[in-house]
Amino acid sequence: MRFSSGRAFHDQPAHAVTFFGMSGVGKTFLAGLLQKHDWFQYSVDYRIGTRYMDEHIVDNFKREAMRNPFLRELLRSDSIYIRSNISFENLSPLSTYLGTPGNPARGGISFDTYRRRQAQHRVAEIRALLDVPEFIERAKDIYGYSHFVCDSGGSLCEVVNPDDPHDPVLRCLADHTMLVYIRGTPEHTRMLVDRFRAHPKPMYYNPQFLEAKWAEYKALHAIVHDDQVDPDDFAVWGFEQLLTHRIPLYEAIATRYGYVIDMNDVPAVRSEADLRTLLARAIDAQVTT
Repeated sequence: MRFSSGRAFHDQPAHAVTFFGMSGVGKTFLAGLLQKHDWFQYSVDYRIGTRYMDEHIVDNFKREAMRNPFLRELLRSDSIYIRSNISFENLSPLSTYLGTPGNPARGGISFDTYRRRQAQHRVAEIRALLDVPEFIERAKDIYGYSHFVCDSGGSLCEVVNPDDPHDPVLRCLADHTMLVYIRGTPEHTRMLVDRFRAHPKPMYYNPQFLEAKWAEYKALHAIVHDDQVDPDDFAVWGFEQLLTHRIPLYEAIATRYGYVIDMNDVPAVRSEADLRTLLARAIDAQVTT
């Protein structure tokens, strides 16, 4: 959605917004705030984990359980039930399933398995993003919500082509929602790297980028075999590469399809009215440039 002015945005009887940007910039905070003010909150990561990746995740739990003789017999006799308990606040089952490639003795998985799970996640994320129009209608029809907020994952930019004016995902989001990029700062980027170094976690990579960085990492460390890779070290190194790679993609999406707010403005948002004012200001800033 594009607006001629901030006032035009204010005057809309129903609003639909998609927040995107790096981890920690305030996407989930703003979405949660709006949810408290009678907006329907749609989490892309939650949709991925509960609808499109759930069977993959649970099957992996079962494979692990089958390695334990005690659990194996209970599972085979349908005496126990295994499920994923993903929530908006806890996406650990999804990130654990994605894993990190490298030495299995250090908790890594094979690169082939990693690529397969990355491909599954790509399909799931695209489907979850394309579900946005359906959920806008469902939110209104079933629950009576006039306003809708989509909390997208940090990997949105990895499953779209910002330079393609016909990209199906971006066209879908732009046609049905106001795309808002929450721009981080250099300090925030450094904080993310430090936080990730202390607690590495699985990430999603564009397949071409992944292949290139996997080969580059092995070359830098003179590694011949995939199982010689330290999974945590690759995760940290890859994350730093990923941040540099994603920033221009976010910027390109915002330039072609949406609007920009700064993460430093997010802490001052205490109400729906505050956020509407901030978004209106972002619209007016773009109209005048």
